[in-house]
Amino acid sequence: MKILTTAFKALSDRNRLRVMFALMKSKELCACQIIELLQVTGATASRHLSVLVSAGLIESRKDGRWMYYRVCQKQGDFKVLIKWIESQLNNSQEAMADAKILEKIIHKKPEELCRKQRGEKCCPKK
Repeated sequence: MKILTTAFKALSDRNRLRVMFALMKSKELCACQIIELLQVTGATASRHLSVLVSAGLIESRKDGRWMYYRVCQKQGDFKVLIKWIESQLNNSQEAMADAKILEKIIHKKPEELCRKQRGEKCCPKK
């Protein structure tokens, strides 16, 4: 029962649902892309992502300086739950608005987003 309560607690936050939907629509997203979508600080996004990872709903991988996230490949018992969430969010105007914003975000390089979010010192132009 602890697995279920942890998953439901993780999904009880609006921004974490937005992250789940974004990851369902894009196989994988960089943390900076998620920050841009949510329009929150890096620390806030990191906390949301940590909760989802701890619940076993998403997983992460590091590639150089970038952290990438995706829906957990070993969904197991969550597979039906994730499909249901996706079906519900596919009917949400807010989720569809996020999908349009995400389309623009994924066409930007992580360095460009990082500069926008943290300033030139983070990722100096070459």
